[in-house]
Amino acid sequence: MRGDFWMFFRSWMAAPLRVAAIAPSGNALAGIITQDITQRTGRVIELGPGTGVFTAKLLERGVRQEDLTLVEFGENFARHLETRYPQARVLRMDAARVGDIEFRDAPVGAVISGLPLLSMPDQKVTAILDGAFAHLRPGAAFYQFTYGPRCPVAWPILDGLDLTATHIGRTLLNVPPAAVYRISRR
Repeated sequence: MRGDFWMFFRSWMAAPLRVAAIAPSGNALAGIITQDITQRTGRVIELGPGTGVFTAKLLERGVRQEDLTLVEFGENFARHLETRYPQARVLRMDAARVGDIEFRDAPVGAVISGLPLLSMPDQKVTAILDGAFAHLRPGAAFYQFTYGPRCPVAWPILDGLDLTATHIGRTLLNVPPAAVYRISRR
């Protein structure tokens, strides 16, 4: 949507390292990062949803709004998400605190991340992954995209958390082109 582009672009101009892209992710990238998700996945945490491009694709894949927890640091994005997805749980917080979120019932079936991990310090990336995996049920995964040539999580971090990363797709139709990784427990 045209309005989403301008909101995203203004947010990037205000904080380029935090937003890390000048435009929202495209539909092709949203399709790849959510390809393993179905209505049976159940609860999903989305980190850094921005304008909600991945969120919309999750809903298309059968995830119910009330099963979505959207963790967004940007105030404008968070308000936008609350309006667009009123039944989802929108939390305005730093994703490094994802481990602090309380869930009363079923464990989480997937984490979808739109965070710019390459621009974050290692200790923050570690906190995000450690917190996310504290909520994930056995066999569930963390999905991350990157504009870089390899997984955006450094091998020592993956090794230290006993995780593995698998490249699951790439799209040239995104601006810029992007790759997606599934990060899971060994």
